[in-house]
Amino acid sequence: MKPSLILLGSTGSIGTQALDVARKHGFPVRALTAAKNSRIMEDQIREFRPAVAALSDEAAAADLRARVADLPVKVLSGEEGILEAAALESDIALNAIVGIAGLRPTMTAIETGHTIALANKETLVTGGALVTKAAKEKGVKILPVDSEHSAVFQCLQAQPTNRALRKIILTASGGPFFGKTAADLAQITPAQALKHPNWSMGAKITIDSATMMNKGLEVMEASWLFDLPEDKIDVVVHRESIIHSMVEFDDYAVLAQLGVPDMKIPIQYAITYPERYECPTRPLKLSEYGTLTFFEPDNETFKGLPICREALRRGGLSATAVNGANEEAVAMFLAGKISFPQITQLVQEAMDRQPAAPADSIEHILEADRAARAFVRAAVAKGATSGT
Repeated sequence: MKPSLILLGSTGSIGTQALDVARKHGFPVRALTAAKNSRIMEDQIREFRPAVAALSDEAAAADLRARVADLPVKVLSGEEGILEAAALESDIALNAIVGIAGLRPTMTAIETGHTIALANKETLVTGGALVTKAAKEKGVKILPVDSEHSAVFQCLQAQPTNRALRKIILTASGGPFFGKTAADLAQITPAQALKHPNWSMGAKITIDSATMMNKGLEVMEASWLFDLPEDKIDVVVHRESIIHSMVEFDDYAVLAQLGVPDMKIPIQYAITYPERYECPTRPLKLSEYGTLTFFEPDNETFKGLPICREALRRGGLSATAVNGANEEAVAMFLAGKISFPQITQLVQEAMDRQPAAPADSIEHILEADRAARAFVRAAVAKGATSGT
């Protein structure tokens, strides 16, 4: 039987690549959701014929209803519509929503009993304790879609328990500014930051890669996915993005997962696990690369990774403050309102302002997120950050 899918965030980079996989293998798509792109959603509905589609933007949903009035699809709107789609009967819910907006849909899909294919890292960054507890209680699998976490997951198939696991090693491309100095970064433009050397990703995650914030968020996500403390999660800069991550066991044996830098590979494995199918990508030919390189992260120049490590050590709502402030600061940078270095400066300040408190409910998490965002907006409005 082919697995049926709910695809949350279908019009973004991960969502459209997931549909490439569904198209290749004929996987039935039961529901599609997105924020507001009614034109792309219409094309997806006409091809994949889901029972339900949902757009969080009310006006866009109204436009979509008119566009697909000739089709037997139920068009929903708002957060309630997204959650209703997430609860639809299906085998797998693939969450590719960007940002903390993905937290409630993940929880809804878990409560419904779906296997979760998780591309929304913020779900675990902000709500890791709640999400993993709910998944355990419901007997729900959370299968990683991020290339790094998928690589670790695949390597761990050789050692099903964590008893012999010494550490995991996440690889990072280093982004477009590898080797730059702090002085160089002050002049970076959004257009330059959006030119990732290896991966085709959405705008927000591409900026996060440039600040190394994305790798820091992945460290936090890995801690929850694999039940490991921060000091057992290493990061190495690997410019070619061919080794997607590694695991080291107690005997110092290291296993790595390799492949071309194409997100369709980890997307497909999360959908088809434990089976493997031909993927709509190209095979890896190592001779085309010749040399693979490895470097220590430059934590003095790129602050995102050490900030996230500190948030993980602090625990509680610190990670939520980091995530919310980062989302807001990235939007400010893309809008030309702050400089590139100010992204992580604002995130650090927001984390330091977050009182010690447990992340014990969605309400508390969302309140900490709102407070961090409000701090960033106020700081930028007042010109309170250095360089403004």
